[in-house]
Amino acid sequence: FLALGVYITFRLLDIADLTVDGSFATGGAVCAVCVLNNIHPLLAILVAILAGFLAGAITGILHTKCKIPAILAGILTQIGLYSINLRIMSGRANLPLIAANTLFSDLSTALNINKYYITLIVALIFVIIFIALLYWFFGTETGSSIRATGNNEQMARSLGINTNTMKLIGLMISNGLVGLSGGLYALYGQATDVRVGHRVTVLKGTEIGENSIIGTGAIVIALASIVIGEVVISGKKSGFALRLASIVIGSIIYRIIVALVLQMGLNTDDLKLLTAILVGIALTIPIMLSKRKQVATYKKLTKEIDENA
Repeated sequence: FLALGVYITFRLLDIADLTVDGSFATGGAVCAVCVLNNIHPLLAILVAILAGFLAGAITGILHTKCKIPAILAGILTQIGLYSINLRIMSGRANLPLIAANTLFSDLSTALNINKYYITLIVALIFVIIFIALLYWFFGTETGSSIRATGNNEQMARSLGINTNTMKLIGLMISNGLVGLSGGLYALYGQATDVRVGHRVTVLKGTEIGENSIIGTGAIVIALASIVIGEVVISGKKSGFALRLASIVIGSIIYRIIVALVLQMGLNTDDLKLLTAILVGIALTIPIMLSKRKQVATYKKLTKEIDENA
């Protein structure tokens, strides 16, 4: 959901939105506080989505109404969210959820199934539901207007589309998905932290262990998932449903790569470097293949011209 959220701004709106590093933590913080106050996990997830909507709306207003560049508006919101997240968590840098009843633990107990299998089932259900919703929404008039705004803003404006409103809606949906991701991750990891990518020490039974909240910045992981999915599964010209599915698969491939590299002994401090290299390679491969195809086409045409002459 983190990758899907970033995809909406990065690919559909053509905006570099850095709000996600803050809204991810906000989703986790809001969800954790709700669960600790005995609110049902599903309702807590909904509140996390609404918190993400609000974060996206702030960035959208700064960008569209205050005319602040999108990347700077995202940075300002991200910085502000750090203090807001601390307020939400009552000044604490992290919150353990070991004693709380989370969605995964509740289902695991009720169905007597291992937590990891429950995680896969819940994640699959959520992914199917939200990809279906996104596919439907971006096929509506409003969704098509958002896509048109990202493709050619001036043309969209000439057709009577309020591009500022479309950007605002797109940013809200994007960060709503990111907030959902943060909430689910907090419930799964049974802890949340105000700093994205920071490790939280939590109790596991009678032992104390470290649960890595995410490992690197949220925006970096999302971009890596997007470009890997596009390179391995689909291209920019593929159908919209396939592109949405490829992002999910790309995020899974990314985590598998990270897990394999960590198993080989890579220091966790080098994860950002690894991710940067993966993104660089994934972005370079399509360009190299395109150039190679152009050269081959040029040589073929030249050969045909020579033969005809």
